[in-house]
Amino acid sequence: MRAVVIHEFGEPEVLRMETVPAPEPAAGWVTIAVHAVSVNRTLDLAVRAGRYARPVRLPHVLGADPSGVVVAVGTGVNKRRVGDRVVTSPFLRAASGTQGPQLLGVQAWGGYAEFVTVPEDATYLIPSALDFPQATVVSRHAPMAFHLLDAKANLSADEWVLVMGASGGLGGVGVQVAKMIGAKVIAGAGSDERVASAMSLGADYAINYRSSDLEAEVMRITDGRGVDVVYENVSDPVLFPKALASLARGGRLVTAGSHGGGTVPLDVSRLYMKQLTIMGSTGQTPSDTERSLTAAADGFIRADIHTTLPLEACSEAHRLLEAGEVFGKIVLTITHADKYHA
Repeated sequence: MRAVVIHEFGEPEVLRMETVPAPEPAAGWVTIAVHAVSVNRTLDLAVRAGRYARPVRLPHVLGADPSGVVVAVGTGVNKRRVGDRVVTSPFLRAASGTQGPQLLGVQAWGGYAEFVTVPEDATYLIPSALDFPQATVVSRHAPMAFHLLDAKANLSADEWVLVMGASGGLGGVGVQVAKMIGAKVIAGAGSDERVASAMSLGADYAINYRSSDLEAEVMRITDGRGVDVVYENVSDPVLFPKALASLARGGRLVTAGSHGGGTVPLDVSRLYMKQLTIMGSTGQTPSDTERSLTAAADGFIRADIHTTLPLEACSEAHRLLEAGEVFGKIVLTITHADKYHA
């Protein structure tokens, strides 16, 4: 099969299309003919550059969220069959003979390839209303948004939420999930163009936190009360204190990201005086993914796609994302012979 392989960490030029052996499914695993896979800052760009927190063994194939058609099943598989249209979770249980759980595209070879193997319980059926790029984008971030806002923050319909980085992949779907729950949403973004993008996703109010005082604007919008929940996946040392200060008494801050650096100052006095809670989690569940796909198929969540490019253009896709002018996801697509179409 063809796959984009990296033999060394570095710039986008280290991504090279090669011919490698096609994978065979282990017991309980399935092989998928990949039709779409997205490009992500952390799980693709950071891994490629050698900046990811977990060790990555070279040579390596990136791609955390491939979707496609099941073309082979291992022994013991009973939930999936050849021809199923599926999307994958990046969280994999270990194959027989390997150690511990793996992260697709980090510890295990990922979806920048014509075929990929994953455990059957890491696959989810794609509703007929969604195509492969849509399913890939929805499954990448929406499950985490549901997990953080619903399971962790317990956001309710009568509450206010501040979504930071609201035009990004995780932020944009956070706006939509919060609106689906029924909350009043304030979107925070770093430029007027990104503010407009967040408003188009359904936010009630928006703040350019690079040109305005975030805390002051939140307090103005909420008549001095503050928000009940901050959905904060930026972790910028300048913005984080402002976001925390925007919380009302008893407020909750949830996070599963640190694109802005990750090390931030914390006002502990404010934390205990206002009885605030800070929660970090990457623990999305299968039901979060299933709920996300259903919500997208029913029209409540939109897959925000900037562009689709063929797998051969993956270096260009990485450069485009690194340039920082992208609104929505970049999706790589693969064209297969007719026998690999559902």
